[in-house]
Order: sequence, then C-alpha cells, then structure tokens
Amino acid sequence: MSGQRRIRVGIDTGGTFTDVVAFDEQSGDLVSTKIASTPADPATGFLAGIDKVLDLLDIPRGQAGQALTAVCHGTTVATNQLLEGKVGVLGFIASEGYEFLLEIARQSVPDGYGNSYFWVKPDRIVPADRVKAVGGRLDHTGAEVRPFDEPGAVGIARWFKAHGIDTIGVCLLHSYANPAHEQRMRDILAAEHPTAVVSISSEVLREYREYERSMTTLVDAAVKPKVAGYVGSISRRLAGITGGQDVPFYVMKSNGGVLSAAEVVHQPISTVLSGPAAGALGAAMIAANAGFSKVLTCDGGGTSTDVSVVLGGEPTLTTEGSVGAYPSKIPMIDVVTVGAGGGSIAWISPEGALKVGPKSAGADPGPLCYGIGGTDVTVTDAHLVLGRIPPHLLGGEIGLDPAAAQAGLTELAGRLGLELAACAHGVLEISAWNQANALRQITVQRGLDVREFTLTTFGGSGSLLLCRLIDILNLRGVLVPPNPGNVSAFGLLTVDVKNDYVQTAVALHSQLDPAEVSAAFAGLTEQAATALDREGFGPGQQRFVRTADLRYFGQAFEVRVPVPDGELAEQVLAGVATAFHDAHRGLYGYDFSEQPGQQVEWVNLRVSGIGPIRRPELRRQPPVEGSVDRARTGTRSVCFDGHPYLPTPLYWRADLGPGDVLAGPAVIEEFGSTVPLHPGFTATVDEYANLLITREATASEHRRRPGAEERSERGAEPSDLEAAS
Repeated sequence: MSGQRRIRVGIDTGGTFTDVVAFDEQSGDLVSTKIASTPADPATGFLAGIDKVLDLLDIPRGQAGQALTAVCHGTTVATNQLLEGKVGVLGFIASEGYEFLLEIARQSVPDGYGNSYFWVKPDRIVPADRVKAVGGRLDHTGAEVRPFDEPGAVGIARWFKAHGIDTIGVCLLHSYANPAHEQRMRDILAAEHPTAVVSISSEVLREYREYERSMTTLVDAAVKPKVAGYVGSISRRLAGITGGQDVPFYVMKSNGGVLSAAEVVHQPISTVLSGPAAGALGAAMIAANAGFSKVLTCDGGGTSTDVSVVLGGEPTLTTEGSVGAYPSKIPMIDVVTVGAGGGSIAWISPEGALKVGPKSAGADPGPLCYGIGGTDVTVTDAHLVLGRIPPHLLGGEIGLDPAAAQAGLTELAGRLGLELAACAHGVLEISAWNQANALRQITVQRGLDVREFTLTTFGGSGSLLLCRLIDILNLRGVLVPPNPGNVSAFGLLTVDVKNDYVQTAVALHSQLDPAEVSAAFAGLTEQAATALDREGFGPGQQRFVRTADLRYFGQAFEVRVPVPDGELAEQVLAGVATAFHDAHRGLYGYDFSEQPGQQVEWVNLRVSGIGPIRRPELRRQPPVEGSVDRARTGTRSVCFDGHPYLPTPLYWRADLGPGDVLAGPAVIEEFGSTVPLHPGFTATVDEYANLLITREATASEHRRRPGAEERSERGAEPSDLEAAS
C-alpha cells in the first residue's frame, strides 16, 4: 500500500537544525520533524532528514522512489558563503575604459556614519590586478559602435588560465540591450580556458546600472562552484535513496519560487535568500488563512532572525537587496536578517558593555547547554537559566545541561557586576531589541506603521521573545502557527515554480510605442514559457505576471507596478502610469500626477513565468472537550521580566484545542518550539490551532491611539486581530 502513496517533501537546512515536512497529496496529511544540521557537510543532514521522515511515514527504502513525487529544498549554502565573505579568487572582464568600475562603486557607503571608517568604501570583490578590459563598444540601444576585440579577448582568456583564475564574471557596457559581445567573450573563454566557471551579466541581470550588474554577476560566479557541487551531491545521494528513480528535485529561489536542480546550477545567485524566502511564504499563507492580511514575519533560528513584511497575503519583493557586503540586484523577497538567534553569543565590549551577536555558536559547538564543547554564553543559555525553555530540545530527543549554562552566565554576570537573573535578562533584552530594530527597518524605514501589523513568529527560537516584541513595538498581537519550527519547510510545499525575466527599455511615457512595448513583453514571455516547458509545465498550466519599473524623469530609482494581461493599448499603458502615481504617493507621501510638466519614464519591463503546484490545505481543528487543564503537564520555576522566579504552569500545545484561552504566566511547549507567556498576556487558540497572543489591555489601547477616530470615520474595518478574536 505504501508504494502507491504520493509524498512531496520540503526540507529547510538551517544553521542548527534541518527541518522536514512531508505532504501526502492523496490524504492531505502533513508530517513534520527535525534533525540536527551538519554544517561541515549540509548534504548529510539533508539525507538524514529524508530517511527520518520516510521512517515516520512507514515507507521502506525500496519504495521511496515510487512514493516521492518531489523534494523541495531551502538552502543557506550561497547565503553563508557570502555572509562569511568567502568569494574565492575571482576575475572580472569589463569594457575598455571601465576597469575601475568596482572601485568607483556608488556614492553611498554602507555603515558610513557612526564608526571610524567614515567614507571608506568596502573592499572590492575583485582586486584591480585581476580586472581585465576588452575592446569593443555598444551604445545604449545595442547598436555596435566599435567591433569586439577578439585578439584582445583571446589574450585575456589565456592570462586568466596562466594565472590559475578559474572563476570569472563578464560585464560589458550596454549588454542588457545586446548580449552579442558578452556571448562572444564567453565562447572565447570556453575555447581558451575550458575549466573556467563563467557568468555573463546579460544572463544574470539584463538591466542597466553597470555597478549593480557587475556585482550581481560576480556574486553569481562566486557562488556557482559551491552551489553546483552541493546540489549535484544531493542529487546523486538522493538517487541512492530512491533506487535510482528520477524524483523531481527543486531548490527554493529568493524570489518566492522554486527551480529544478538542473536549472539552478545555471542561476546560483537566485538561491541567496532561499531559506528565509520559504519561511516568509509559509507564514504568509498561514496568516492569510487565519484572516490576517497585514503581517510581519519573524523567523528565529539558531544563528539569526529573518524578518519580512506581508501585504495583501503576499510577501513584499525588492531588487535592492544585498547579502553580507555584496549587493545583489535580483528579485527577492524583502528580508532583513539580524544576528539574533538562539546561538547568538553574549560578550562584553572593550567599553564594558554587554553585547549579543552577531557571532553565533551555531550547531557545533553550540550553546554551553549543548554540552559538546561550547565555551560562550548564548541566548539559549539565558532562556534555560530563566526556566523559559525545558531542559531538552525536540520533545526530549536532545538533552540540555542547565548547570553548564548557569556556570557560564554566573561567570559573565560576575564580570559585569550583576546578579545571575539580571544578567540573563540583559542578554534576552538586547536580543529582543535587535529583533525589534530589524522589524522597524522593514516597516518604519519603508513608510509603514509597525503598530498596524500582526506579527507571525516561527522557527525554533522565533517565539521566545514575542511578548517583549509586543511591548517594544506596540504590536496588535502575535500569531504563532502550529509546528512553528517547521514553517520554512512547510513554505517549500506552498511554492510554485517561478522564473523572472527583465529587459531595460528606457522611454518617456509620452513617447511610448504600444507595439514596441507589446513586442518586448512578448519576448520576455517567450523566454519564461520556454523555461516552464523545460520544467514540465505545458502551455495550459503556465501563468505569466507582467510588471514594469517606472519613475519620474530625473529620478534615480524606480517604483514597480503591475501591467495588465492582454493587449497593451494606449489606455492600458495610461492605466499603468496612473498606478505608478498611486504607488509613488503610497511610498513617499506625494506624487506629480497633477503637474503636466513632470513626465513619467518607463525603465524596466519584467515577466514572471509561474508553474503552479498543488498546495497543502490548512484544516480546521475539531473542538476539544474539557478545560485547558487537559494540556497541563506540570510546573516549572520561571523568571519573567520584573518578577522573581515563579511556579509557572506548563502546557503541551498539541493537547490544546480551538477556543482554549491561557493567561500568563505560563509556558506552552511543543516538539520544536516554546512560547513563554509573560504575566499580563493572553493566548487564544483559533480554529486552525494557531496561538493568538495579545496583551490584556490591547483592545482598549488600540481604541485610544491617535487617528483611530479618523480611521473609523473613513469606514475602516476593525483590526485584523480584533476581527479574528
């Protein structure tokens, strides 16, 4: 019977744990589990996760090939490589006269204020001695001004080969309009230096702005060997589990879609925010299902916390992102990462101040309480000493050592002149403010009022500080999904196959030719359709989304707006311009729609090709008889902010049911996560088994907020949380 089952598996590899969720496409059932990550070889943890979930599903190894319909993977291989700055020995080929493009960079300088490196630009990704310039020139329309210098290109290829430089990025002037010169450079490199890994900008990022295009191309080249090796290793070892049967293997992309392993090795940069993107998508679906449309997501892991914004049920996208010190101008879910995970290390600065993160103890050696060689106090140690987490992880699979955590915190407290509990509170308070500042960065700094959002917390450590985040940010409340530690893996099962294509086509709106715009979109759509064909999606299954980047003439940056399907007549293009005015006003508080002299300019045309998959359905849970005491498992001494250690009731979350209400202080535990409910807070279980956590005075406080009366007069709906309650 098990050989007839149809199972799709999502696997998200984090710094501490590898999360696995299996979806039975016939019954609709979901099975979740976790396994310790293997940082030295992430593929080992990946395969162990597959083995574990197959055991839970009672599927023998010999029948795995028939049962598995697809495996979707979120990976941090490219992300970690860039965060650690390990880009290797790179070469760069630019147009003649643009050898110092990377040196010039941009006027703005990361972290230019408040430190001793004021106006000192970051180290360039490729030193000047490994940059070579090739002759030939195109203009901005793609017309050839000077022919490509083939003899010079041959000399450059031979120089890189002679000097052992095997990873090369190519970015030639105006190749977004005409890729011919870049393609010829690649052909020459293939002939003269066949072992070289080469990325060309016209395939990585076909839009203008030479610095960003160059950096994105070089980052793509830098991560290509490692990503290709990792994905290839998993594909081969996965075949061992499936008995050599070809099971579709997809990798999560930063843009909110997945791509087959065979294709992703040609677009490795598309995976730089693979794991965080899956978490944002999974949380968005769960929150929308529960009735929340304006949501902040907070994915807390062992190494870091990733936060994002969800509007209208969809995570917001950006092309202005970066990973570590490296800008990557590719479509990606707008995620901000802060070093505030469970393994973040507490340390004392030279000035004597307590700091937390961004350095992490990771999975190996991990926090002191892991007992496997850790030497630094971490956030997890502080939670354990205060009693907010149990003395074990994963429902008892991994035991913790409270004595080791207490000894480390006692030593740290002595150096700071603090009591033990005060020191532990300080570690958690700093971590909470680090997370709060990241949430402000994606809301306040983008013109959004953080107080109007509900927070969705997930990940192993994502929910541990939620009560403090409600206080610090004055949030409406927090939604904690079931199995929060596996939301990223669940998100991988909700993701469509998706490819993005872009073409720079700068033109004033008043001078647009609808036929030319239609032809450009048709070309992009054809590229997307070809890619979807390769992924196994026929014409009847394919879906395409068109957008365009517009700006006011003279502006340096654009605003992306949707472009309707169908024929692009003049009135349709005028509607796109109107949508741009509205979007500009929403972002910046003003627009120039009433000023005829201020012209709108079209910059980039974009098409996303989407191959839809069947998503899991979130089921309503049946009512549970009796009081919440059915879920009570005991009592533990817990210390909350501003309180002494208190005997605190413990509840097993799986035994709670819809309509149950818990008042803090309490601790709600489950297999992969824990929710410490502080005094003055209430947790309500909804019909989908989500926890809705609010401060007891939330409703009255919201009614007293400035502007509430005005919103009511405009006919605004009640807050999401109040409506759901």
